[in-house]
Amino acid sequence: MRHEREVRQISLEELAQTTRIPLKMLQHLEEDRHDSLPGEVFARGFLKSYARAIGVPEGEAVERWAQHRRPQIAAPAPIAAATITPPERSRRFGIAIALVILLILFTLALSIVLRPRHRDAPVELSHATTVLDAETQRT
Repeated sequence: MRHEREVRQISLEELAQTTRIPLKMLQHLEEDRHDSLPGEVFARGFLKSYARAIGVPEGEAVERWAQHRRPQIAAPAPIAAATITPPERSRRFGIAIALVILLILFTLALSIVLRPRHRDAPVELSHATTVLDAETQRT
């Protein structure tokens, strides 16, 4: 790719402005430093834009890049048996806590809704009216 760019006398800075690809990424593409590229999807997009800007067929550029690219196979990290906790136990505990909270809220709401209405009047007034009624009956 570098050779094609140099044949067309296009500077790397001009290519960066044209394609809007960061200069560092273009340098990584030209130097085949695949580990420094952000990801395969971005790298392919950068490569297609680069090829389009210098007049090289996009498919051909991507094929060449894929052939020279080393496959990155990452070995899975070993998992220690002590760090694994059964999710069922913690899930059951969470459900039990939620049910207890719901029961408390339901009881509180029920006690507010079913509060007796006749106790809203102060006790002193109720007692005073019975005393007045008794005095009026005597006279």
